[in-house]
Amino acid sequence: MEVMERAFALEAQGRRVLHLEIGEPQFAPPRAAKEALLEALEDGETHYTDSRGLAELREAIAADAQRRHGVSIDPERVLVSSGTSPAMLLVFSLLLEPGDEVVMGTPHYPCYPNFVRYCGGRPVFVPTRVADGYALDPDAVRAAMGPRTRAIVTNSPANPTGAIQSPDTLRALAGFGVPLLSDEIYDGLVYDDTPSISALGLGDDVFVFDGCSKRYAMTGFRLGWVVAPVPALRPLQVMQQNFFISASRFVQHAAIAALEQGAESVAAMRTICERRRRKLAEGLRSLGFGIPHLPAGAFYLLADARHLSSDSRALAFELLEKAGVGATPGIDFGEAAEGHLRFCYAVSEDTLDAALEALARVVPELTDARGTELSA
Repeated sequence: MEVMERAFALEAQGRRVLHLEIGEPQFAPPRAAKEALLEALEDGETHYTDSRGLAELREAIAADAQRRHGVSIDPERVLVSSGTSPAMLLVFSLLLEPGDEVVMGTPHYPCYPNFVRYCGGRPVFVPTRVADGYALDPDAVRAAMGPRTRAIVTNSPANPTGAIQSPDTLRALAGFGVPLLSDEIYDGLVYDDTPSISALGLGDDVFVFDGCSKRYAMTGFRLGWVVAPVPALRPLQVMQQNFFISASRFVQHAAIAALEQGAESVAAMRTICERRRRKLAEGLRSLGFGIPHLPAGAFYLLADARHLSSDSRALAFELLEKAGVGATPGIDFGEAAEGHLRFCYAVSEDTLDAALEALARVVPELTDARGTELSA
């Protein structure tokens, strides 16, 4: 956010900034979703809903799970929220008491440990390796667990690595005797014919988070959900009633349309992102960035930038000031990602081309300066 806010300040001064730091797709939402939202407003759909969400939406979420993953879920297990973040906050609040622990792989989405700490808990990180495709090792997870472990968090496809965890890994994690919290917000944005994998149906103690933000390019609509175990439903509903009341009614109608009619938009985005993923990777590799293999999903490249600097935050700001290219510092994703930069490729072709051209003008100078510094 600090990089983005500095980028906005530069733009206010008349500078052009190429935003590859923002984690949102620069695509239009499905037309049906926009039309459904406008129609709902015209029809007066502007009031509270059931705190769990519209019954029609929860049924559409269940139907989508059956259609895409072949898993039958009861719509009563779905709680709709204003984005996946509120749903995560509710679940962490339910599971954690001060001093409890949550195990998660790293590099990781920055907000996971923040949620855990906010609820008084302690995040426990299990490193993953780029050489293994950032696969989470179930044995390492088990070794990191202790008497106060209350949950295991997975993110597949993952931010920032694009990693996809295997069915065997998810199955093993779901069998460790504590709740598995599976963040699947990038589900459906997978490449190279990789199957779409979900933790739905893996056990009675699995929470699955999803929403419209990523695959439907509806970040500003703020609509997500969690599929929760039956015993958790009532306490989650009570917290939702008190903290958030309900998600926006007319936005829920847009979500129904996206789920029922948005498959073509998702397929088009996936095809375009797959192509831009390769373009960005080739361009960054030519500038010395380390990208051993292409990510299997999501829309990010986590590039090794240690040939330029070991301080990813300082490097991100330097590239912003000198090249006008926004990138996210790897340190945001934990110590395991320090020395790396995350670039988002869910942007226009013109933006990618211009960003690579701008980096090509600046990176050689930084590389030479780094070489001189090391030899001194």
